[in-house]
Amino acid sequence: MEVGWVVYNRGRIGQREHLVQLAQHADRLEFSSIWVTDHIVMPVEMRSRYPFSATGTFPTEPSEDYLEPLTVLSYLAACTRRVKLGVSALILPHRNPLVAAKTLATLDVLSSGRVLVGVAVGWLEEEFRALGLPPFAERGAYSEECLRIFKEVWTKDDPSFAGRYHSFTGIKFAPKPIQKPHPPIWVGGHSAAARRRAGQFGDAWHPVGQRPPVLLAPDELGQAMLTVREAAERAGRDPLSVTAALRITVKLAATAAPAGRFLLTGSPSQVADDIRRYGDVGVTHLVLDVMTSDPATIAETMDRFANEVRPRLGGD
Repeated sequence: MEVGWVVYNRGRIGQREHLVQLAQHADRLEFSSIWVTDHIVMPVEMRSRYPFSATGTFPTEPSEDYLEPLTVLSYLAACTRRVKLGVSALILPHRNPLVAAKTLATLDVLSSGRVLVGVAVGWLEEEFRALGLPPFAERGAYSEECLRIFKEVWTKDDPSFAGRYHSFTGIKFAPKPIQKPHPPIWVGGHSAAARRRAGQFGDAWHPVGQRPPVLLAPDELGQAMLTVREAAERAGRDPLSVTAALRITVKLAATAAPAGRFLLTGSPSQVADDIRRYGDVGVTHLVLDVMTSDPATIAETMDRFANEVRPRLGGD
């Protein structure tokens, strides 16, 4: 099981010194990856419901700093040696796909092949309107076109494309990413369409779990992965080539948590047992989210996980 950490590029933590400290700490502790998130603007009045909160409220004030994720990862690439660099998740309609593909390929080159590309279609309709994007209702189709373009320009010497939203021919695209055939693409979302998209385009399905109303316990995730792999097979792909990469909240306690707890919440032994259960249903990567505005708490949780949980798992 590979383990990464959300380091937050927004709010109090989203400051240069905190980001560098957390990224380098994860690197020293030999965790697999670090992750940032993506929004361009935040509406002052938000009618859209945040899907990963019981109240539907997004946990960031509109006036807080929210650093652009690919710029942040480029900076952190120069501050780290081996840790992989991911965005969870890049909102595909927010950027021209050729520009996004170029930025990601450049980052892969500069980082010596450490990029992980988490993608999603987006949930914040007010942000779409502010950016002048195609209709919110078309974000799924638009995102799939972006993914096709990514693969086209990353893998072809003479890329061309004719789609509903974008068309090009007679171009060269360089540099290509270092990772072959391209950086891993993790497709986020929980809907049937998202799972189908993950099977069709992704190297992994990248859902969020244990965030009410989305719980995604191991049995539920295992059943959902069956539909992802069925979609991969229908697309002519090896269904076993698509794995599960779960983003999940973690909270380590000194003593065992009582019955009815959220998974990955409790003692190191309980958390290790939970991780094994997820591994049994096909999860190969965990992206751990401490859900705090305090960088010291994230660093402390990394330390405790490395010292108290990871040994129980037999490695990272």
